[in-house]
Amino acid sequence: MQFQVKTGAASQQRTACAIVPVFSGGDLPSAASSLDKAGGGLISRAIRNKDIKGELGDMLLLTHTGELPCQRILLVGLGPKAKLDRRAWRKAVRTALATVARGKYGDAILHLTSEPVGDADAYRRARLAVEIWHDVSYRFTTMKSEPGDTAPALKELGIAAAGRDVRGARRGIEHGAAIAHAVALAKDLGNLPPNVCTPSYLVERARGIAKRASTLTVKALGLAEIRKLRMGAFLAVTQGSAEPPRFIVLQYRGGRTGAPPVVLVGKGITFDSGGISIKPAGAMDEMKYDMCGAATVLGVLQAVAELKLPINVTGVVPTCENLPSGTATRPSDIVKTMSGQTVEILNTDAEGRLILCDAITYALRFKPAALIDIATLTGACLVALGRVRSGLLGNSDKLADDLLAAGQAADDRAWRLPLDDDYAELIKSPFADVANVGGRDAGTITAASFLARFVGKTDWAHLDIAGTAWNQGSNKGGTGRPIPLLMEYLLHRK
Repeated sequence: MQFQVKTGAASQQRTACAIVPVFSGGDLPSAASSLDKAGGGLISRAIRNKDIKGELGDMLLLTHTGELPCQRILLVGLGPKAKLDRRAWRKAVRTALATVARGKYGDAILHLTSEPVGDADAYRRARLAVEIWHDVSYRFTTMKSEPGDTAPALKELGIAAAGRDVRGARRGIEHGAAIAHAVALAKDLGNLPPNVCTPSYLVERARGIAKRASTLTVKALGLAEIRKLRMGAFLAVTQGSAEPPRFIVLQYRGGRTGAPPVVLVGKGITFDSGGISIKPAGAMDEMKYDMCGAATVLGVLQAVAELKLPINVTGVVPTCENLPSGTATRPSDIVKTMSGQTVEILNTDAEGRLILCDAITYALRFKPAALIDIATLTGACLVALGRVRSGLLGNSDKLADDLLAAGQAADDRAWRLPLDDDYAELIKSPFADVANVGGRDAGTITAASFLARFVGKTDWAHLDIAGTAWNQGSNKGGTGRPIPLLMEYLLHRK
């Protein structure tokens, strides 16, 4: 797919389909006005005839365009001009691009990106347009013998911009494409079945990412090396499975030599049955998505390398399966973590925090400038925040504020939950240093309280993506979140 910045009057742009905004209330944006004047009033006539009212999301396809250089005009309503904000603009763009994705056009020009939006400059509009296109055009057909739902015919999308906005729009296209490629990778990994997307498969994909960038190196530890590191919590989760665990470390060195990296730790449970504390059968198929934290880390490292960002970033991915068997960990077992702390495992379905605590201990050897873990960790987060916002907890107000702002800017929002010391009281154990669960109350917070014990004084944030990493129902599939949030954060660390 090619994206190009298009400047000049809409009436001078040759294309198979011009995607043109209109407002409710009669005001014609510049692109619509240009085409209307050159086309003998065809747009104002359609509005007068009430063929389109201009309400948000309204659409009308004009195919009789006369001598205009565009073969078709797709009119898209933006609602009242006075109420146009990024949220409304984004909805209109998604509606329009989803329609174009179903069409047979080889190329199109999106004129909605040239329309001023108060809370989205030219860079943001171009970036969001590219991300939205990749999202609405995404298809997962890898496992089908006959793909059926084929890829869109569109091969080129023009991003309209005023002359003064060209530089920002080009940068938006560049960033949007890298982020969209990363999101597609994460979606693919999440959507693959667990008999394909195993820990060893994630190693292969990590090596493939590293092979394409000289600034990326990858190391993949096996069972013997994990044992040598004394990662007792990680080993406790994997011991019921015949599939060997892997521990992946990706290092991107784009910044100053020796500068502390941002370290991302991603939960990589490629299938989570719950272990001995087995989950109910309903929707257990969705537990293939329990590696979406790992998929996020791989996607972010790929995007960072693609954009050649002048920073250092390290990705750490502990990956295994959580299955019941005669060798599986039992509730009440006590294990020693890599840090030396002991954990009483009261529920084997609270396994994510067990692999993460050892991964966090390992990650501290890089002396992180910031440490962020990403995990589909708790159903309690889904209850609290639904599928709208990711949960955010941590020990650094500045890091948390930066991530919240990044999520707001990228339309990949999070919400901060408290992490008071009082919550740690809920995970006390009479037999070990800590228990891995603290009961039903405040489940998302007690899970983060558990992880906080292993962080020390490093600036740390925890993103719980249990509600945002995948969709259910007719739109079932991975979302690629929170890659846009994390990339926004890293882009501002330059």
